[in-house]
Amino acid sequence: MKIFTQQVQIRWADIDANFHLRHSVYYDWAASCRLDFLSQHGLTTLMMQQLHFGPILFREECVFRREIKLGDPVTINLELLSSKKDYSRWTIQHTIMKDPETLSAILTVDGAWLDTVARKLTAPPVEVIHIFSQMPLSKNFKWTD
Repeated sequence: MKIFTQQVQIRWADIDANFHLRHSVYYDWAASCRLDFLSQHGLTTLMMQQLHFGPILFREECVFRREIKLGDPVTINLELLSSKKDYSRWTIQHTIMKDPETLSAILTVDGAWLDTVARKLTAPPVEVIHIFSQMPLSKNFKWTD
């Protein structure tokens, strides 16, 4: 399965006092990448509102490898690292490259689905199962209990 990759644009506001990318921008890019993948595969925020559910994160971690500066070409990808078979809990990993050869960061999130009415964790609707089954799998992908 092909990796889902996006080019990202660095804005002046994304740069910190050391003239490299602010740490929080990596997290913003990853969230945007995840929502873009879901939306492009039919799971829009409107659908989540109508079905009364949404993603919730338990852990978000970024390991920084090489700095990114204004003007660097940057891409971010998305791969499913692990999941329960019903996709009720999952781990997604993003790799951020500042050019095709330089790894800048690896960002990993552990998440699940929240029933937005009951405010409790829930199994995802069938639409989510179909879309998550299309998500690119990491070479280290594993099913969890």
